[in-house]
Amino acid sequence: VWLAMLFSSMIIVQRSFAVETADGALDALRVAGADMSAVFWGKWFALIVQLIILEVVLIVGAIVMFGIDLRISGLVLLVTSSISATCGLSAVSTIYAGLASGVRGRESLLPLLVLPVASPVLIGATRAAEAAFGAGGAVVSEGWPWLGLLSVFAVVFSFGGSLAFGPLIDD
Repeated sequence: VWLAMLFSSMIIVQRSFAVETADGALDALRVAGADMSAVFWGKWFALIVQLIILEVVLIVGAIVMFGIDLRISGLVLLVTSSISATCGLSAVSTIYAGLASGVRGRESLLPLLVLPVASPVLIGATRAAEAAFGAGGAVVSEGWPWLGLLSVFAVVFSFGGSLAFGPLIDD
């Protein structure tokens, strides 16, 4: 589930920046004096909405295919960890897609930038989902520390990305 989310986030955000670069929309926003942190938050939110829709389909499919009996505490852990992981993954993808948008070979550069930074999100989200599903004898209480990691990651990269987005995409 989480590898599909990672690759989907890179494709979605890469396409978003490619369209804006080709149309000159990002340059027009810069010239118009738009706040680049607002552009970051808009791109961040748009990516989150698209990823949550995909996430619901993938997680429901996994629950149905594997016949998982999900308890209410596992469901709460799964939903909260999924939202935190999606926020963190969206922030990292948006930051690095903005950084790579003006560079030749950005299609191959973006995965090289995002994959190492997003690995804590992948590990944390996978472990939290494993605990929520009760896979491998895991109990729900083992997933809460991973939710803490995902939440801190999401907050740091979301607000840090908001502050750094303008200078990063300047020519």
